Amino acid sequence: MQNVGRKIVKFRIPIFILSILLLIPAGWGYLHTKVNYDILYYLPDTIETMQGQEILAEEFGTGAYSMFICEGMDNKDVAALKKKIEQVDNVEKVIWYDSLMDLSIPMDMLPDKVRNVFNTDDSTMMFIIFRTTTSADETMKAIQEIRNIAGKQCFLSGMSAIVTDTKELSDQEVVIYVGIAVLLSLLVLGVTMDSFFVPVLFLLSIGMAIVYNLGTNMVKGEISYITKALTAVLQLGVTMDYSIFLWHSYQEQQERFRDKKEAMAAAIGKTIKSVVGSSMTTVAGFIALCFMSFTLGMDLGIVMAKGVVIGVICCVTVLPSIIMIFDPVLTRTKHRPLLPDMNKLSDFITRHYRLFALVLVLLIVPAAYCQKNADVYYNLDETLPEDLPSIMANKKLQDEFQMGAMHMLLIDSSLPGKEVRKMIGEMEEVDGVKAVLGMETLLGSRIPESMIPSSIKEVLTNEEYELMLVDNEYKTASDEVNAQIEQLNAILKKYDPNGMLVGEAPCTRDLINITDTDFKVVNGVSILAVFVIIIFVFKSCTLPVILVAVIEFAIFINLGIPYLTGTMIPFIASIVIGTIQLGSTVDYAILMTSRYEAERCAGKNRMEAIRIAHRASMKSIIVSALSFFAATFGVGMYSSIDMISSLCTLMSRGAMISMIVVLCVLPSMFMIFDGVICRTSRNFRKATIRREKQHEQK
Repeated sequence: MQNVGRKIVKFRIPIFILSILLLIPAGWGYLHTKVNYDILYYLPDTIETMQGQEILAEEFGTGAYSMFICEGMDNKDVAALKKKIEQVDNVEKVIWYDSLMDLSIPMDMLPDKVRNVFNTDDSTMMFIIFRTTTSADETMKAIQEIRNIAGKQCFLSGMSAIVTDTKELSDQEVVIYVGIAVLLSLLVLGVTMDSFFVPVLFLLSIGMAIVYNLGTNMVKGEISYITKALTAVLQLGVTMDYSIFLWHSYQEQQERFRDKKEAMAAAIGKTIKSVVGSSMTTVAGFIALCFMSFTLGMDLGIVMAKGVVIGVICCVTVLPSIIMIFDPVLTRTKHRPLLPDMNKLSDFITRHYRLFALVLVLLIVPAAYCQKNADVYYNLDETLPEDLPSIMANKKLQDEFQMGAMHMLLIDSSLPGKEVRKMIGEMEEVDGVKAVLGMETLLGSRIPESMIPSSIKEVLTNEEYELMLVDNEYKTASDEVNAQIEQLNAILKKYDPNGMLVGEAPCTRDLINITDTDFKVVNGVSILAVFVIIIFVFKSCTLPVILVAVIEFAIFINLGIPYLTGTMIPFIASIVIGTIQLGSTVDYAILMTSRYEAERCAGKNRMEAIRIAHRASMKSIIVSALSFFAATFGVGMYSSIDMISSLCTLMSRGAMISMIVVLCVLPSMFMIFDGVICRTSRNFRKATIRREKQHEQK
């Protein structure tokens, strides 16, 4: 490995030039990677709701849809506005009163339930159907054009409008996320490192790795907006350790080698051995996300696992090159580290190990209970600020039309009209259902079929399917709407076993069921993967149990705090935070354990070995945790998108909690289980046997 280091040092200038040149294709790839802003898109294709969406697109040419509210406008003005909206590219159809009848015919001719769904005392509502899907660029462009055409009296709601607002907000904020993370990281590193300029080099190297990672996402075709927003800050947080380790190793090697080039070569060799092993747990944590049925986990997992690997490569190639190139500047900007000596605090912790062991025993069950019972929300409306146009429009729908998420029914078009009417009657008896609208509803008793325009018939029926709309007053993801969907499905299957109930609320209900299973799978896979890695690192069957248990305790505390504070967290946070915190912070425990092992194998007694290990690793663990905290905390405080804000807040808090738990609780575990560890760990056991033989010889 030292020979590899010598090659890197020798070719440091070509490596630096190449790293700069690679930013060009990486930047191009980043700009040409499509971003998906629709969370429901990541549901599995095999579930009925997603298959129903596909049928809607293929059979009816119906992609996305939106409800458009006009407030305080005359019918003639509404009709004129409708014609303008119909001219917008990618708008398939706009359905309103004049789609069924001439404006000269009184609205009283419509069946009551139809009239009441689309009208209130002061407002009327249109139903806009787009040609493309919810998150398609064409749909979002059409949303923008419609908003430009409409005045302040008009409100455009629906999932497509939410996705459009999410895109605008996310695109505005993502650059600020990076800026906040960089500034806070510079502040932390400036305090904890011994040079004011070395943090700049760290961030330059990691910044290149982030651009390479984002640029190579073009191979995937597209990434989610959550992945795009989190990649930079998360990659900065989890890979900063590698840069710090290289710098400290380089400083140590300078005491052995007078030649700085040879010192850096040795530091690179040492870093490769340590960082590759250390990064395995982080990569394993992200790979565990790929086992989610909800493929947003795979999207984030692949990108971040790739980012960690790229970060390691840059740490042992790009960073050493720029450190050597800018060595004169580093020398001139050196200062004493500002972190105080922590030996007294370390001695206090190791001396009072029984107290911290008691804290673990007393808190682990309550922490696990709080974590399990923390409130989680699935309604995507709640992730966005209330002053966004789409959120205001959705509130208008609920307040003025008492309309929640509209469902859609796909039934066999050959089903007899008598059976359909019976089905509609039963469905309208279900709590929260205001009306079921279809061909049979439109016909009523006053409108003959010949009066219904062909354009409306094309929307509602074809040779295979009839489409019906269910006007519902319950909010998406609420317990009431989920119970309602279950009842509606039961009625639908009774009349048409192949019928489908689709829409935002049914998709979200599937999301709830799927992610509940994903939470168990991801946690199980991540724990198993990290467990196996630690077994190979320490060749022990007890240390993996202790280390994983300590970090899991920290995770319980982190995810249990929202329960105590009454804070609801987004569903994705409850799934991914555990595996990210485990994978990225178990390194703190591994660092201390490695030194503990070395000291015990060197012949130190239990207390002495643990005290030395704790003192030696304390500052490194604190610096590492503070770096992770700095990269994510500011974004959590700033972001207007609660999905991103909550994830970053939980990650930053998780890093600090893991730091405290590892520093306070892990030494207690070593003190209590030292005898078991020595008997069940290969290296410890060999050292014990060797000491016993030496004792016998004496």
